[in-house]
Amino acid sequence: MGTTSQQRTVLVTGASRGLGAAIALEQGALGNRVAVNYFASAEAAERLCLRIREAGGIAHAFRADVRDEAQVDSLVSQVENALDSIDILVINATGPQPFLTIEQQTWQSYVDQLEFFVKSPLLLVKQVLPAMRKKAFGRIIQIGSEVMELGNPRFANYVAAKGAQLGATRSWARELAGTGITVNLVAPGWIPVERHAGATQRELDEYTRGVPMKHMGKPEDVAKMVAYLASDGASFITGQKFAVNGGNTLC
Repeated sequence: MGTTSQQRTVLVTGASRGLGAAIALEQGALGNRVAVNYFASAEAAERLCLRIREAGGIAHAFRADVRDEAQVDSLVSQVENALDSIDILVINATGPQPFLTIEQQTWQSYVDQLEFFVKSPLLLVKQVLPAMRKKAFGRIIQIGSEVMELGNPRFANYVAAKGAQLGATRSWARELAGTGITVNLVAPGWIPVERHAGATQRELDEYTRGVPMKHMGKPEDVAKMVAYLASDGASFITGQKFAVNGGNTLC
């Protein structure tokens, strides 16, 4: 699953660690040229690129804050110059995700999440669309979350932004239908990565008990789904949300 008929250029945002790193590794293993976007950790991004290269792939690291329009413009130009125009865009970058009661929440706490899940995707998509339209091929894949269905308490700022992200995905998919460009969203469950280092075993166990498959997923599970949606075989799939969470949600 996930093979492509030719080498593509893939940009993965927020790819220096966690789900983004797993997605980048999988894309490199498939023979695609991988642009590893990072914001804070150049060292981690370069280590990841080295792993991809050691496995026979092509990868370069690119620093950019994907919430900043000028930096996104520069990022896409740099990727195009180094690797070729972007065929596959994986929108994965995220930031702090604080739990806040309604009383603690402010409009800024919503804006902070909207900048990652609405503003950043818009900036990125606008930059990659011209080349995708010219080729009549493109894959835009957003990394969402199961929280839209679960409605996690003390998390409304994040849940609301993820809801907006899904809405944009669906609207863009309909607008671009027929151009050869698909837009989909992968919605993982709680998959422990570096950002969850502080989670207690009790919290992990409580979550797992509610998952029908009775275990948590791995970053590679998300990477495999992204690989399929990025492939030529997924050309007739657009505007969809794919939960990767062991059956924890069913819509």
